[in-house]
Amino acid sequence: MVNLHDHFGSNRSNLEVTYCLNSSSLNVNECLLQKKYTAHINGDVFIAGFFPLQFMEIKHSFHRSWDYSFEVNYNFNNYQLILVLAFAVEEINKNPYLLPNMTLGFTTYSFGQRNMMLFRNLVASLTGKDLFVNYICKRESQTAVALTGPSGTISSQCATLLDLYRFPQLNFGRFDPVLSDHHTFPSVYQMAPKDTSLAFAMVSLMVHFSWNWVGLLISEDENGLRILLQLREEMNKHRVCTAFEHMVELDFFQNPVEDLSFHRKIKNSLANVIVVYGDNDFLISLLNGIGRYLTEGKVWIINSLSTLIFVMRYFLLNTFHAPLIFSHHHAEMSGFNNFIKTVNPSKYPEDYYLALVWIRSFNCTFSESSCVTWKNCPTNASLEWLPRYLFDMVMLEESYNIYNAVYAVAQALHEMVIDRVEAQALGNGKKLDFSPSQLHPFLKNIHFKNPAGDQVILNEPKKLVAEYDIVNFLNFPEGLRQVVKVGKFSSYEPLDHQLSLSEDMIEWPTLFTETPMSGCSMSCHPGLRKCPLEGKPVCCFYCIPCPENEISNKTDVEQCVKCPDHQYANTEKTLCLLKSESFLDYRDFLGMALVCLALSLSTLTAAITGVFVRHNHTPIVKANNRTLSYILLLSLNCCFLCSLLFIGHPSTTACILQQTMFAVVFTVAVSTVLAKTITVVLAFSITSSGNRIRQCLVSGMPNFIIPICTLIQLTLCGIWLGTSPPFIDTDPHSEHGHIIILCNKGSATAFYCVLGYLGSLALTSFTVAFLARNLPDTFNEAKFLTFSMLLFCSVWVTFLPVYHSTKGKTIVAVEVFSILASGAGLLGCIFAPKCYIILLRPEKNSLPGIRGKTHSGRKKPA
Repeated sequence: MVNLHDHFGSNRSNLEVTYCLNSSSLNVNECLLQKKYTAHINGDVFIAGFFPLQFMEIKHSFHRSWDYSFEVNYNFNNYQLILVLAFAVEEINKNPYLLPNMTLGFTTYSFGQRNMMLFRNLVASLTGKDLFVNYICKRESQTAVALTGPSGTISSQCATLLDLYRFPQLNFGRFDPVLSDHHTFPSVYQMAPKDTSLAFAMVSLMVHFSWNWVGLLISEDENGLRILLQLREEMNKHRVCTAFEHMVELDFFQNPVEDLSFHRKIKNSLANVIVVYGDNDFLISLLNGIGRYLTEGKVWIINSLSTLIFVMRYFLLNTFHAPLIFSHHHAEMSGFNNFIKTVNPSKYPEDYYLALVWIRSFNCTFSESSCVTWKNCPTNASLEWLPRYLFDMVMLEESYNIYNAVYAVAQALHEMVIDRVEAQALGNGKKLDFSPSQLHPFLKNIHFKNPAGDQVILNEPKKLVAEYDIVNFLNFPEGLRQVVKVGKFSSYEPLDHQLSLSEDMIEWPTLFTETPMSGCSMSCHPGLRKCPLEGKPVCCFYCIPCPENEISNKTDVEQCVKCPDHQYANTEKTLCLLKSESFLDYRDFLGMALVCLALSLSTLTAAITGVFVRHNHTPIVKANNRTLSYILLLSLNCCFLCSLLFIGHPSTTACILQQTMFAVVFTVAVSTVLAKTITVVLAFSITSSGNRIRQCLVSGMPNFIIPICTLIQLTLCGIWLGTSPPFIDTDPHSEHGHIIILCNKGSATAFYCVLGYLGSLALTSFTVAFLARNLPDTFNEAKFLTFSMLLFCSVWVTFLPVYHSTKGKTIVAVEVFSILASGAGLLGCIFAPKCYIILLRPEKNSLPGIRGKTHSGRKKPA
């Protein structure tokens, strides 16, 4: 342990700094001290770089709590920042078209021990001497700009001093909105693209994996508040809920009670996905704090790859496994890996950190005679040999920003030289003499493509929005970690293609055998829909089946989709199937039965007509007007046959004919019954009313009832067909899985007018027949007419409620059955008794029989 009292002055707390060197020889320490903790390349114009290469760990004494020391450690992963600076400077110095008469150089300083050292190095970069700010000692070369980062806090602290002299400062860390305030930081330029799409990119990843229950751990600063508001807005848009939300201070984990409560809350949460956002210092503190407690079961989404590379060496397998990191996308830098492989202390003798790496990693020592030559080194030793936890060959986004920053400085200087030449202020071999503040106009207008093909813009309003590589960090035992690019997000792509992922390349935490789920409730599978829980966030719900004829073919749908009319839902409610057409078909059992019944009744009617024709001159046929009997039989036969129009695939012609023929032929039948009833009444009234009634009966006046009544019905049917005729229609709702093809009545009013007129005729016939039922006469059929009309009216009165309570093709079957039943009632009640006498009791169908019956029925005189 070496006491550096001379470097830091008196120290009452026994401050001691330990150098972890493999060699303890005085020669090694002296040579390292000569290098002044810097890396340096000479040039006409210098770039000053301030990089976080050192950090301190406090070592407490086991015996005295007030006795402690600081051990200096090095973050050699950040050494890549110096290497890319050297690579860019050498590349520019070799370019004959960029700064042809001038060379760039750089000097780098490390911070991390104390902020005092940071400001001391700032003074050195401004003055060229380790003295005072207001004492400027000019030197051959001058510093043009300062590179600061990656922490926005460090950059803002540097700006408080650099802005006093309008000294250009290029921040190579992530874009920090705080530094974009040009009133507060007028001399700060940010190399990184804007992070305005980061919140949307993270939420897009959540939506892709259906993660709707997510925890947020955000740094408690201005940037953290800004990203939190953006995350809330995007999560609300996409129905992603916050399981927990913590704004965490940098020193939060120093309180053991709060620390333990915090870890328990996160570990017991149902959220398997946690978003972590903050700057490097915050992420280092947070990840070191939570790494001891949070094991497998969580997926971490983090906004910094470089921090993970530094922190992850402290975690072993399965303790902090497979986070997903959003890293700025950048092009591959040609030749950089080869450059790293060739770097060695002999090539860069003024690089303190490179010498330290060779001493620590390869057991090299300086020769006794010189601090430039080496001994005991392996042949062709290279940084490529180092394990990844010490030095990673993966290009950091901060390194790429430094590369662009060097080219931006070179472009600005080049423009300044051209401007001076045009103004004839430079010539005859004079060197460029300028004040760093004079670079501002040129830096503000910088817009070029770097050698990798990416655009570089320093003017903030014109600055591009960042694209992101989604990186999966696989952390195995130290030295075996692997960084794998598994996806990309670009806001410049169409909305559906902004996020692209290779899911098979993602290594999930070991507790998960497949893609992890993170939700407040179990997912609703196809066939179910979400129903929200009262008083809970929208992500908390339970699942209910879809209603009838509705489906859901995706997971976690909020509303089921109704199937189109020509389709129906399967039993699982996941698919709409095409409905088959259905109608009252001849091939169906019901249709076949009705056809057989209609043909049987038609045949029976024809047979009865034949019987009546054969016995045309018998008294029973002649009674009550045989012409009316023939008309009634013919109309009944037509009634039975017209029912066949209702069976089979409907057509427009069939739809029109079935209603009009039904109406007309039944009107003829009922008006015939009415005429027969009136004939009976007139025949009985001859004896009492004289020749006037006889004249009416002989003249055939009852026969005029039929055409008059039929003409009225034809008029109603004509109006019906002229206004709204029947047409072919479909009924997709009555039968599951079927579309019923049927005839629509067209005008329901016209249909009920026709039916009402027919009913009024039937009611009139029934009334007249009922009044004449007891009239004494031979073969008086008034009773039979009464029963026939009673049956007819009963059938159609029953038809109306049944018609309105049935659906689909059943309604057609009901109408057909009503036609056949009412026709059969008329046929049976009127003609069955007559056929019985004609065929089975022929003796009664003769004049002696009639007389005998008449005499036997009369009273004997007293």
